Amino acid sequence: MNKFFSVLNRKKSLDKPIIIVSGLPRSGTSMMMKMLAEGGLNIVTDAIRNADDDNPDGYFELETVKLLPEGNFVWLQNATSKVVKVISPLLEYLPSEYSYKVIFMERELKEILASQKKMLSNRNESSKLDDSEMELQFQNHLAGVKAWLVRQANIEVLYLNFNSLIADPKPICDRLSDFLGRPLNLDQMLSVPNEKLYRNRAVIEHK
Repeated sequence: MNKFFSVLNRKKSLDKPIIIVSGLPRSGTSMMMKMLAEGGLNIVTDAIRNADDDNPDGYFELETVKLLPEGNFVWLQNATSKVVKVISPLLEYLPSEYSYKVIFMERELKEILASQKKMLSNRNESSKLDDSEMELQFQNHLAGVKAWLVRQANIEVLYLNFNSLIADPKPICDRLSDFLGRPLNLDQMLSVPNEKLYRNRAVIEHK
């Protein structure tokens, strides 16, 4: 697999697919939303969740997305050709009558765990699971989601690595433009990845 990106499910899409930014929480989805907004795409957000110390640039979320498991997706009628953030546990609830291009953010799991732990601490909360249990849950979840995505005829997926995006965003921005099939303001997009906000780094052991 290319270290920068991989594309799966290169299928014929319906006109005007909905662009979905997905991945585990703390995997870089908010940064990707901002990049696409800077690139010139229309994003769907209600701006209810404000920027904070955990996400200084904002979250770019839509509260009604959380109601997908309840069958609330009327709002998708106004989301064609636009971008909406849907975390990976909610992807399976997307209605099949729409076509989607999913940009799936991946990140070292140890970094996701560290980032989530810090965010919970900032809110005076804590997880009921230890890191090893949580990491196993994440691994199993990602395996299941990827297997599900492969089977969806109405979904195309581009997997992007957060760590590589921070290190060298140019080739990934070029690939995003190709995947979405439209020109993007690449200069503006390249201004978004911020090394200073890459605060939860994993020390990867090489064997």
